[in-house]
Amino acid sequence: MRHPIIVTLSAAVIALSACEQSSEEQVQEALADINVIDETNLNDVMLTVADADEAVRYFANANANDPGRIDLQRGLAQSLIRAGRPTEGIAAWQTVVANEESDNNDLVELAGAYVRTNQWDDAAATLNTIPPTFETFNRYRLEAMVADSRQQWSKADSFYETAVGLTTRPASVYNNWGFSKLTRGEYADAERLFIDALRFDSNLFTAKNNLVLARGAQRNYALPVIPMTQIERAQLLHTMALTAIKQNDITIGKSLLVDAIDTHPQFFEEATRALEALENNVVN
Repeated sequence: MRHPIIVTLSAAVIALSACEQSSEEQVQEALADINVIDETNLNDVMLTVADADEAVRYFANANANDPGRIDLQRGLAQSLIRAGRPTEGIAAWQTVVANEESDNNDLVELAGAYVRTNQWDDAAATLNTIPPTFETFNRYRLEAMVADSRQQWSKADSFYETAVGLTTRPASVYNNWGFSKLTRGEYADAERLFIDALRFDSNLFTAKNNLVLARGAQRNYALPVIPMTQIERAQLLHTMALTAIKQNDITIGKSLLVDAIDTHPQFFEEATRALEALENNVVN
């Protein structure tokens, strides 16, 4: 008569054991999920906030400990580029592209790494492997730069125009496009594009400097009406002066150098040296 009780107790023990095992598994799974979330957050921090060299060390160690994970491979490649180590970055992006989980964005990043090291043919070959239906800002920005390197001006203009339409922050693209026009000698178009760049980012000093170059190339030696600090004004006057001197407008160039020196709130060494050299040449 006691056997049913024994059976019931045995079943209860088995059930309890199963519950304990299930609970332990659930705990381990939850901890694993937390670890993944923590690691993902740390990866994001390393890619955006951390010192670039520190990020390289972090992702290099992570890859060594867990090889084959494409997120860690991408993190290392991105960190190397951010750390100003594009040659190593190329090798890292090649590893990413060789991973079976890679996608077209990875090919674009590899092409960008080639561009950073002036390997234009490799960049073009990489971009040519990407389907034309894959249309992104970065892809067309790089296509424009490659076309520029080959002096394929019509293609470059088309790609720049497409890239501008694919981003809400086109200042750098307008600046690159303007510089392309500047190298072609199309100074008025270049000036217009640099103004467009500053319309989207009034703090982009390279666009301000390029704008002065474009105006100076047209012998327009008046500074443009754009936002600028006192130091920037002095630097732009210096650029304008050198442009004038290069075009043999010596008197104007000398006057602009004097203005640059007087405008700068500190000692303006570069402008002072240029003025002294100019005066010595005039005396000699």
